Amino acid sequence: MWAFIHKLGSPKWFYDISERLQPWFWAAAALLILVGSVWGLAFAPADYQQGNSFRIIYVHVPAAFLAQSIFVGLAVAALVFMVWKIKVADMAAAVMAPLGAAMTFIALFSGSVWGVPTWGTWWMWDARLTSMLILLFLYFGVIALRGAFASRDSGSRAASVLAMVGVINIPIIKYSVDWWYTLHQPASFTITSRPSMPVEMWWPLLLMVLGFYSFFIALTLMRTRSEILRRESNKRWVRDLVREDG
Repeated sequence: MWAFIHKLGSPKWFYDISERLQPWFWAAAALLILVGSVWGLAFAPADYQQGNSFRIIYVHVPAAFLAQSIFVGLAVAALVFMVWKIKVADMAAAVMAPLGAAMTFIALFSGSVWGVPTWGTWWMWDARLTSMLILLFLYFGVIALRGAFASRDSGSRAASVLAMVGVINIPIIKYSVDWWYTLHQPASFTITSRPSMPVEMWWPLLLMVLGFYSFFIALTLMRTRSEILRRESNKRWVRDLVREDG
């Protein structure tokens, strides 16, 4: 286990292994999102209460799941960087934060669009919506802190601290519908209990969730590889690689 963690901390090893893994995740993302979106938008039955407006769930739920998962990933990467000084963890965190912010925005926007036919308004200071908005601000804070210091290491440490502290918002998001009065419906998708929707609706949603996660992994691998080349540009193996490609 420790040998694997040691290898994972090597920028060159991560660069090489991610090159082999990346195409598989791109292919999985394309296939899952294509099948899931066509199934969900064209073939899944309409909801008996919301009609066809419920179909935004196939974007809203995967984006919301991914927004929260990415921040948990940020916190874990921050802990690894702060405790074991593994540079690759900080590089991965740097590229994950903008994607997490984008997914949070998509979740908020799609939720607002969904709220118009469901609640009759674009926005309410609902517990779930408010805690997701706080998550977006946390992402912005993590991104801003990285560029707020003259020293990259200082910015990385400040962003890591905010990520580790801010992760407390994730359980608040998850349990907000149970802890407070909220108009937001309970979880539509869970892998630990029986689906609350017909299987004809649930299966395409599962495919979309898996597709979004595959997309996130593929994009993170690709952007982390670019970050490695940028930060390790003075290393011999990078110069040799650039020379071979040039």
